[in-house]
This record gives sequence, C-alpha cells and structure tokens, in this order.
Amino acid sequence: MSSSLLALRDAARPLRVAQTSVRYATRKESMGDPKNDIIRRALYPSNIRNRPSPTGTWRPDVGHRLQRAIPSVQAHETIERAWLLHQRHVRRKRTAELERKHACMVNAMEVLRELDSKLYLEANKGEDPRARSQEEQELVKTLKGAEKKVVEARIRGLFPRELRVPTETPSRTGWNYEWTPVVRPS
Repeated sequence: MSSSLLALRDAARPLRVAQTSVRYATRKESMGDPKNDIIRRALYPSNIRNRPSPTGTWRPDVGHRLQRAIPSVQAHETIERAWLLHQRHVRRKRTAELERKHACMVNAMEVLRELDSKLYLEANKGEDPRARSQEEQELVKTLKGAEKKVVEARIRGLFPRELRVPTETPSRTGWNYEWTPVVRPS
C-alpha cells in the first residue's frame, strides 16, 4: 500500500463541528398524497439526523470504507480505466446500430424512388411547419381566446398538445362535454 494511503488510513478522522445544518432542518410534511410519503420513507429511511431529508442517511465513515474497498491508487485507476473501456464499447455498439438503421432507411428510400417517384418526392418534401395557408390565416382571424392560441401553437407534424395521456381513472374535474377540437383546413 502506498505511504500516502497509509497516512490517510491512520489519520484521525475530523469530527463534525456542527451537528445540524440547513439540510436537516425540520419541515412540516405535506398532507397531500400519502403515496409520496410512503415512497419517500421506503427509499430514504430516517435516522436521528435527517427526519424528512431525501438525501439518505449521514455516514461519517464513508471515506474509511472507500479506502478499505479500494486499497490502492492503482486499483482505483484500473477500475476507472475498465469503466471507461466499458463505456467506449457501449458507445461503439450504439453507433454501429444507428449506422445499420440509417443504411436500411436509405435502402428503403431508394426502393421507394424506384417504385413510385411521386411518393418518394412527397416523403422527401421539405415543409416549413410554421407556414400557414391563406385559409388558415382567415380561420385564425375569426377565432378568439383559447381556440386562437391552440391553432397558433399547433405545429403541423408534431404530436397534438390537446390530447391527454390515457389514465385508469377520470380527471377530478370530470368530462367537458362542450369541448370540440378546432378543425384546421388542410
């Protein structure tokens, strides 16, 4: 073991001067959803110092335990190099897979060009998503408030914002039977 690590191991660990900090200050727990409190208690078990803290338990001996787990600087550097090598392999696999998918897409576009040139041109047509037709501009002039905002905010080709995520339970406000989507001229 190197002499610097031996010196660190044998050195007396500093005592914590302040036993409390802002992080451990008590705060009233919210009485909202009890699921959040249950999950917080399961993930972050409390001890004397951190009742509501989401940062886990305070362990003064973590440095000593790290020195026992990784006894030398060479072992630490070897672990670091192995981790970087693993990340490099994962990155290369990912780029190889992306290159394979891109080659398949280029091949499919070539087949489409040979089969039907109209569909090929339609699939590769560049379109400005913010561009509005004359009909759409006239429609926006007639709309007011939220409907106008929906039409202006909606970008063609993107997922519609007014659609909601499907859930197992209905919303707390109930169903809005009067809502109708704004029909955009195509």
